Amino acid sequence: MSKVAVVGAGGLVGGRVVAGLDKSGIDSLELTLTGLGKSIGKTLTFRGEDLTIEKTTISKLKSADIVVLCTPTEASRQLVSELRGGPVIIDTSSAFRMDPDVPLVIADINPDDAKNHKGLIAGPNCSTIQLVMVLKPILDRYGLERVHVATYQAVSGVGYKACCQLEEESFQRLCLGKPGYDPTDSEFPHPIAFNVIPQVDSFLPDGYTKEEMKMVNESRKILGLPGLRMSCTCVRVPVFIGHCEECLVETREEADLDDLRTLLRGAKGVVVLDNPQESQYPMPIICDGTEEVYVGRIRKDLSSRNGLLMWIAADNLLIGAATNACNLVKLLLSQG
Repeated sequence: MSKVAVVGAGGLVGGRVVAGLDKSGIDSLELTLTGLGKSIGKTLTFRGEDLTIEKTTISKLKSADIVVLCTPTEASRQLVSELRGGPVIIDTSSAFRMDPDVPLVIADINPDDAKNHKGLIAGPNCSTIQLVMVLKPILDRYGLERVHVATYQAVSGVGYKACCQLEEESFQRLCLGKPGYDPTDSEFPHPIAFNVIPQVDSFLPDGYTKEEMKMVNESRKILGLPGLRMSCTCVRVPVFIGHCEECLVETREEADLDDLRTLLRGAKGVVVLDNPQESQYPMPIICDGTEEVYVGRIRKDLSSRNGLLMWIAADNLLIGAATNACNLVKLLLSQG
């Protein structure tokens, strides 16, 4: 019997991890759900049984074989420090992603890196996961010289409260004719309803945000390309679920578009939706609730040598976090 504990099971990602493990096909899985605050006492269904979310305690977590942390960065740091030497930990936060001693793993991209864990595996940023799942097959076939990405990120990437804020601001504007934005109780520096905010996370001295540098540094680490020329602009948009990315890729070898589409169709977890003449391309409304990365609008860049342009979309809560966490659990159990 494999014992797995999910911390933060009452959150947007944690609940989806539980649902993913429910249908994972892992035999003899004993699941413990923990959380803090209002989530304690709530129930989630797992294989026909209602499991109650219990208060998170170190003693309870130490009895598990694997602990999945669906927690904020600082909470993950604290829990990892108290659990080290016990169960294997899968952390979905940004706390340890760039630690050289912690493997940063997308189960479908670099599973062998998980074998080198020292009790802790980090899962990448949601935007990084969907990008790298498209970049990796391109790297293997054509090589990579340069990548530029502009993201269009849904509010659920911030959390449940951000979704409620978008809903409330939209209601206030549409139904009451009021702005509905309260800067003293907001997840964003500006109104998010009917707006686009070119800031995700806080700014660094060089003008990039922390989110943008997460994507750059995490992609380099996962792909094993520390010198990859890469830049990023991250934007928050008034969408509940589904991150989108406009991506410019410059390859070492020239890519034929038909060959590229065939390559991506064969990539695990990737769906090519590229029929612009019929208005068929990836959108958040299509990827919501799915566990694949969608790519379309594939075309040659007019401004660069061997440049390719594409549009990528994925459910940021599933493929961007929960699905990878579940796949890492399966990977660890398969590796013994």
